[in-house]
Amino acid sequence: MSWSGFFKSRYAGVVARGMAMGAADVVPGVSGGTIAFITGIYQELLDSLSRIGPHAVTVLRRHGLAVAWQYINGSFLLALFSGVLLSIFSLARLIGFLLQTYPIVVWAFFFGLVLASAVPILRSIPRWSASVVLFLLIGVTTAVLISELRPGQIPATPVTLFLSGALAICAMILPGISGAFILLLIGIYPRVLVAVHEMQLLNLLCFAAGAGCGLLLFSRLLSWLMHHYLARTLAFLAGILLGSLKIIWPWKLPLAGVEGGVNKLAPLMSNTSPATFSAQTGESAYLGLALAAAGIAMALVLVVDGLGRRHREGKSCASPQ
Repeated sequence: MSWSGFFKSRYAGVVARGMAMGAADVVPGVSGGTIAFITGIYQELLDSLSRIGPHAVTVLRRHGLAVAWQYINGSFLLALFSGVLLSIFSLARLIGFLLQTYPIVVWAFFFGLVLASAVPILRSIPRWSASVVLFLLIGVTTAVLISELRPGQIPATPVTLFLSGALAICAMILPGISGAFILLLIGIYPRVLVAVHEMQLLNLLCFAAGAGCGLLLFSRLLSWLMHHYLARTLAFLAGILLGSLKIIWPWKLPLAGVEGGVNKLAPLMSNTSPATFSAQTGESAYLGLALAAAGIAMALVLVVDGLGRRHREGKSCASPQ
């Protein structure tokens, strides 16, 4: 495919979605799965990943590379993860700088993003029942309990990097639970960022191998749940998303005993009100900018969701009866 053909195809948009997912995954508190859901590619992502396995190898041996590539939706996955990697390697330093320099405004933007993202998920639940409400509450409780965990510290060995990659990638494809947040909780997030910045290939390969294994296994489970227990699964995911708002509340104060150098990372902070934040820190709460950033993020999500629904309805009307 030529470059002009690429940009006229859907894959340019898939790359853009991947870049948005990668940018979200760098932030300890925001999930790339959230971006995938609100941009309308979540189910396709899960289904495509779940096809990578023994049967795909069988298709490859019997029918050749082209058929196997089409079977796993390879062009979609290549475009998406190219965007994710491009964003991670190009935006990791910028997002880290923004979080350290303008934390309240950045967290407010993502707070609005996540809050509005619950709307399309809740709207997608086909039917409500007592069990669906229960799974919604379980999701909220799960996210809140995770937010109460405090960071640990593990050494950065090939084995721990592999396991950390598997754990983080499972969180990444769950809307609302950030892979970067999980890495921060287990104390390996700074080491992963250093590996990215300094191109430590062995560490990156160990982490990527774990992420790849975790992604293939967990996406298969999620895809099965989405096809067999759609309402309950969506309710659980929406609950996780709503519960994760506690993690990314913009106004935070450092916990007792936490050094100031890391006091702007979400798991090391306690939530407070804008007024209390200003009173205790002597800094501006940036309330106006924060509300504006949250409002822009919410409007962006709702516009994207509306365009996506209109596109899906247009395709449905255009398809033969």
